[in-house]
Amino acid sequence: MKIVVDINHPAHVHYFKNFIWEMEKKGHEILITVSDKDIARQLLDLYGFKYVLLGSYGKGIVKKAINVPILDFRMWKAVHKFNPDLFVGFSTIRGSHISFLMRKKTIALDDTEPATLQRMLYHPFANAILTPACFQKDLGSKQVRYDGYADLFYLHPNRFIPNPDILKEVGISEKDTFFIVRFVSFDANHDIGQSGIHDKVKLVKLLSEYGRVLITSEASLPNELEKYRYRAPVNKMHDLMYYATLVIGESPTMASEAACMGVHAVLITTFKVGYNKDEEDKYNLVTNFSNPNTDDEEIIDKIISLIVDPATKGDSRKMRLKLLSDSCDPTTVLIDLAEKLTDEKRSN
Repeated sequence: MKIVVDINHPAHVHYFKNFIWEMEKKGHEILITVSDKDIARQLLDLYGFKYVLLGSYGKGIVKKAINVPILDFRMWKAVHKFNPDLFVGFSTIRGSHISFLMRKKTIALDDTEPATLQRMLYHPFANAILTPACFQKDLGSKQVRYDGYADLFYLHPNRFIPNPDILKEVGISEKDTFFIVRFVSFDANHDIGQSGIHDKVKLVKLLSEYGRVLITSEASLPNELEKYRYRAPVNKMHDLMYYATLVIGESPTMASEAACMGVHAVLITTFKVGYNKDEEDKYNLVTNFSNPNTDDEEIIDKIISLIVDPATKGDSRKMRLKLLSDSCDPTTVLIDLAEKLTDEKRSN
């Protein structure tokens, strides 16, 4: 089988890396296409993947709309000689378009309810849409639900064992109190009108009174926060997160990653997705602050209460075990679905 794996965001490298490795072990050929987005290329390089760079959709809805047909064409140029049987991607617009034109199959992953525009552009052309069971929209007959969260594509225990060596690299011990803070740029089309942390400097200074702060940010940082920036290899962030006291920030994905590793996350964003709500309601592993009018002091009080409570870390580890017992290894679901779709095509 020949498979195109389309990467449009750094997180997608993590979603699909195990799928790529497993399918290559089975003898299948993989062609990776990638957008020039944040650290996506850097991650692919660190994992030793070869890929075709398609460029960027740009920032702003007008620029993105102009670039949709351009990146569709670049996708076609990149893959038509490869002649794939299957396209796989997360809400992959160009992958679904080109697979439809080439009369091939497409699997699109999705876990982002507010991404309505993206869904309008890929849904009519995809053959299967793989979503978590907690996804709060019904996508019709194409939808395939799995138990768990997208982060388990790479953080399920079958796929991830934390390496404590990263602690030495950043000068931290397992007993230290430290925080991972994530800021986002809010420049995706589904981020229009969304907001996050009001006063980033105030938050970081507060956290620094209790422990070490390490910031990862899509956007530029105020000068006074640069000293907190995480500078170790980007492919080791999950190893570091596993040992964190708390994860705090504006990224639903990073909050979910923390939950899947048994680290409590405080998520401060108006961007609402079903998986964060599920992780809060079922497992108390995420605290969601989605109301833009929430008083800063309320958020700060909650963060401090989690820091000073000696039970926070132990409780979170216990709830992770429950989360994992309720979840599958979604990489195996994707592999099974890929083989089923291509077997159906051959038999038709």
